[in-house]
Amino acid sequence: MPGLPLDDLPPRSLRPTLRFMLSRPAHCIALGFGSGLSRWAPGTAGTLWAWAAFVILQRWLSPAAFGWLILASLAVGWWACTATARRMNIADPGSIVWDEVVAFWIVLWLVMPTGLLGQLVAFALFRYFDAAKPGPVGWADALFKPADRTQVNWWRAGFGIIFDDLVAALCTLLVIAAVRAW
Repeated sequence: MPGLPLDDLPPRSLRPTLRFMLSRPAHCIALGFGSGLSRWAPGTAGTLWAWAAFVILQRWLSPAAFGWLILASLAVGWWACTATARRMNIADPGSIVWDEVVAFWIVLWLVMPTGLLGQLVAFALFRYFDAAKPGPVGWADALFKPADRTQVNWWRAGFGIIFDDLVAALCTLLVIAAVRAW
């Protein structure tokens, strides 16, 4: 990404701070408006934030409008995840949680209406697929990882951050559909 001097990048081991998150809009988005700053399981914190945001936003957005929000969030998220990973100099930092947010929004958008138990099952399944990365999720996670950490294609890495969570969402939806069909 042009305009970022290499000597301005933080070291790989740096955990993002509130100041880092607030320094650029891309960081705020990629870090899930602060949920990615959690020291304990930032992916779970990001998914919980997504769940809460979905429940609140669905009061004002129609299902079609929510679909458009998801589509826009994918594009903006790709940019934000790319810019933030580049700035942190890590191809897939755990603190970037916008991928969990958008992917879980997709899950909730497609399984609603359902009660609290259905939403909890969707949450648990999504977290399992995202964290354990079985089968296709592991394949998707490895697909965009750079072979050489010194030669990172940041746009490719940014897409990879989001892609494995989309596959985790698909796996979650397939399990839910199979259970519903059974």
